[in-house]
Amino acid sequence: MNERKRHTLAVLVDNESGVLSQVARLFSGKGYNIESLAVGTTDDPTVSRITIELLVDDRQIRLVSSQLRKLYPVHSVKLLDQAHSIRRELVLIKVHAANSESRNEVIQIANIFRASIIDVSVSSITLAVIGDEDKAEAIQRLLQEFGILELVRTGMVALERGQYTIDEDTKEKGEFNYGKNVL
Repeated sequence: MNERKRHTLAVLVDNESGVLSQVARLFSGKGYNIESLAVGTTDDPTVSRITIELLVDDRQIRLVSSQLRKLYPVHSVKLLDQAHSIRRELVLIKVHAANSESRNEVIQIANIFRASIIDVSVSSITLAVIGDEDKAEAIQRLLQEFGILELVRTGMVALERGQYTIDEDTKEKGEFNYGKNVL
């Protein structure tokens, strides 16, 4: 049996209502749990990019990629190679900080993780952290002792490094042969 591992799919779709629901139904119908989902428009306002992270085996990712390609509003599906991708998510964390000592400690932790302080009140500090899941989990662990009042994560977004793109038409012929991702 194949080992389950994290796979990241980049999917270009029509920017229309109901498309995300159609894509999500494909996964739920197969019983796959989406670990992370992020959607936004691209440089073309008629096209959205969906970044989907799944914990599945190699056979399952080939199957779901093939089925995604068959959906009418889907333009492109690409399995991103972890070694050649940049993956980031935004995490907003509101932390209890009722006195100057705890505020100073939270600010020091924020500085270590290159987090932005985006709001300060009498009893709390809100941080914005951008990074991979290891960075998000590490700062979350450190801030738990102060009391996390609220936390929200956007879900992972990813791009391939260098000139790699989801749109095969923009590549030079013969360039980056590793990235064919034949599924």
